[in-house]
Amino acid sequence: MSKVNISEWAKRPPMGWNSWDCFSVSVTEDEVRQNADFVAKNLKEFGWEYIVVDLAWFAPGADHTNYKNDNIPQLIDEYGRLIPDPEKFPSSANGAGFKPLADYVHSLGLKFGIHIMRGIPVQAVEAKSPVKGTALTADQISYDRERCPWYNSLRTLNFAEGGAQSYYDSIFELYASWGVDYIKADDLNAWHEVNNSDGSPTGTGSPYRIDDIEGIHQSISNCGRPMVLSISPGGPETTIINHLRKHANLWRISADFWDEWGSLKKQMERCATWAPFIKEGHWPDADMLPLGYMPRGESGGQERNTNFTKDEQTTLISLWCMFRSPLMFGGNLPQCDAFTIGLLTNAEALEINRNSCNNKQAFKDDKCIVWTAEDSQSDVRYIAIFNITDEPMIFDLEAEKYVGKSVDTAKDLWSKDELSAQTSLEINAHGVRLLKC
Repeated sequence: MSKVNISEWAKRPPMGWNSWDCFSVSVTEDEVRQNADFVAKNLKEFGWEYIVVDLAWFAPGADHTNYKNDNIPQLIDEYGRLIPDPEKFPSSANGAGFKPLADYVHSLGLKFGIHIMRGIPVQAVEAKSPVKGTALTADQISYDRERCPWYNSLRTLNFAEGGAQSYYDSIFELYASWGVDYIKADDLNAWHEVNNSDGSPTGTGSPYRIDDIEGIHQSISNCGRPMVLSISPGGPETTIINHLRKHANLWRISADFWDEWGSLKKQMERCATWAPFIKEGHWPDADMLPLGYMPRGESGGQERNTNFTKDEQTTLISLWCMFRSPLMFGGNLPQCDAFTIGLLTNAEALEINRNSCNNKQAFKDDKCIVWTAEDSQSDVRYIAIFNITDEPMIFDLEAEKYVGKSVDTAKDLWSKDELSAQTSLEINAHGVRLLKC
C-alpha cells in the first residue's frame, strides 16, 4: 500500500453540521436527515459539507441526564464493536449499521461523519468478545483504569498488547464499510481546564493519549477509505505540534465551548496563541458554533436559542473565519432564523476561512483586539476589529497601518458598507467590524 498523506484530506478547514449542541446524546435519524437536507438545499454552495452524528448513537435510552452514569447500555456486534441503536436510527437495523444513512447523505452531495470514544465498550470486556483477526478477547487487551472523566462506559485499551491495535483496525474496517468520511475522536486530546461562563478555570481535565491517537491514525491510514480525523476535547501544548500534525487533521484548542461571552473572550486568547500553527491540512479547532436553536442541547437548558447576542454571534463567526478554524454548526438548522442563516451564507466572510493566510492577532489592549489576514490568491487584505468592552466604542481606522499597502477604501463584510480607509468606526459592545481592503 502506498504511503497515506492525511494532509490531503482536509486542505481547507472542514465545514459542516454536528448534532451535539442541539440534540446532545439523543439525536435521531430523522433529525440528522432533516439537517442534511437543509445543508444540501441552503448551505452546500457556500462550502458546508459534513454531517456528523455525535456521542451515544450506540446507546439505547441515553439522554443528557444519564449518559455520564457508569456502564450505560450500549449495543455491540460479535466483535465488540459499537453499532447504531435501531430505535434512534431505524435504517441501521439487521446489521446495516450506518451505511444506509451515509448513503443518503452522500446522495445529497455531502459527507458523513461520526463521533467515537477512545477505548473498548464495557459490554465487550464483560462478554469477552473476540477481537477480529486475533486469538484474543476484549478483556485481554484492556483494563479498568484511566477512564474518561465524563463518559464511563468504555475501558482503556492496553497498547502493551498487540490486540489493542487490532481492535482499532477492526472498527475502522467497519466504518469504512459504512462509508464514513469524518471521525470526531473524543477523550484523546489533552485538556487542562473546565471553564466557568466567565472564562475562569474550575478544574483539570485529561492527558494527551499518545497510544490511542497513533493507533487511530494508523487504522485510518490502513482502512482503505480517507477519513478526516478530528481529536477532542482540547487544550494541548503547542510544543506537541508535530505530533498533532502527523496524526490528526484538526484538534481542539479548548474544552467544550459554549455560548457565554466570557468563554468567547477566553477563546480569543487561545486563537491568538494557536494562529502561528495554522497549516494546510492540519487545523487548530476553536470548537463548534453554538448558534441558532438548540432543542435538547447539552448546556444552558432545553428548548432554547443561543445565549449570544447578534453582535456576539457576528463576532464569533468573524473570529473563527480570521483564525481559519473548522466550522461545525451546532444548532438545529430547520429551526434557525434568517439572521443565523445569514451568518452561515456570507460568502465574503467565509472566503477568509477558505483561502486566507498570515492570519494573526495584530493588536490588543483592554478595549479592542485587531486581527489581520491576507488572501492567498490576490492582494486583498482583511482586518477584524473586535470590541471586547461592554459599551459601544469608536475605533480610528488607519487601514494602511495593518495591511501593509496603500488602500483608499475598505468594505465592511457584514453591513456591506464601503468605507474610507481612514475613518472613525463605531463598534457595538461585544461587536466587530470585519473589513476587506
